[in-house]
Amino acid sequence: MPMKVEQVTLSVDGLAIAAELYLPTSHLPFPTSHIPALIMCHGIPAGPYDPSDKSYSEMAQRIAGLGFAVFIFNFRGAGLSQGNFDILGWAHDLHAAIDYMHERQEVDRKRLFVLGSSAGAAVAVYVTAHDTSTSSGQRSRVSAVACLACPAQFGVEKGDAKRLLEQARRVGIIKDPGFPPSVEEWRANFREASPIRWIDKISPRPLLLIHGEQDELIPLGQARELYEKARQPKELILLPGLGHRLRREEKPMQVALEWFQE
Repeated sequence: MPMKVEQVTLSVDGLAIAAELYLPTSHLPFPTSHIPALIMCHGIPAGPYDPSDKSYSEMAQRIAGLGFAVFIFNFRGAGLSQGNFDILGWAHDLHAAIDYMHERQEVDRKRLFVLGSSAGAAVAVYVTAHDTSTSSGQRSRVSAVACLACPAQFGVEKGDAKRLLEQARRVGIIKDPGFPPSVEEWRANFREASPIRWIDKISPRPLLLIHGEQDELIPLGQARELYEKARQPKELILLPGLGHRLRREEKPMQVALEWFQE
């Protein structure tokens, strides 16, 4: 399907957040807004930014080929986005992405979906639970949420916080030597954003949880814990033989896209 790609820069907390919008052009122009839209949220990068890695944009193109408007972006600190990694800062970034897509005239506001991976899934849960439309005053503009390998909680205790900070600096999502100014506040933000605290607030929007049975980072029990806490409508799909990085696997992405199409 023919498509158009737009380079987008969101301004969030004084930071430039790099993004791209993929639009299926066979549906343009519209007399009315009717394209379903999908916002994709990545997790914590496994390594430094690699401009030659096109997997994220290739996935966006594939989904746009199914008739979705697809918005991909780098959370602060990641990719070409400014700033430093902070989980509530990431929540601000996603909220801004929802603002942007909600105002696009091509988008069907009744079909605005979010797909998150790992920490991005946690942020998707947190933001959807809190998001309201300023124009209508009604609860979330997000119509449905799918989570790949979502943690129930981050467990960033003192030792874990040090390891996570070291990892974040190593992969380049924390760039400033003096960040965070308060490690305790930085840790507290993770406690605040823990999905187990907010997963029951997704209802009545549909929720899909997808988890690999061999996930080496997020124990399978956390997926079951989230499912038990969530309210209907909800679905948990466990995939045998798969580990943590589900976004790069064919099966979980196929399951998620079919679910959104339904």
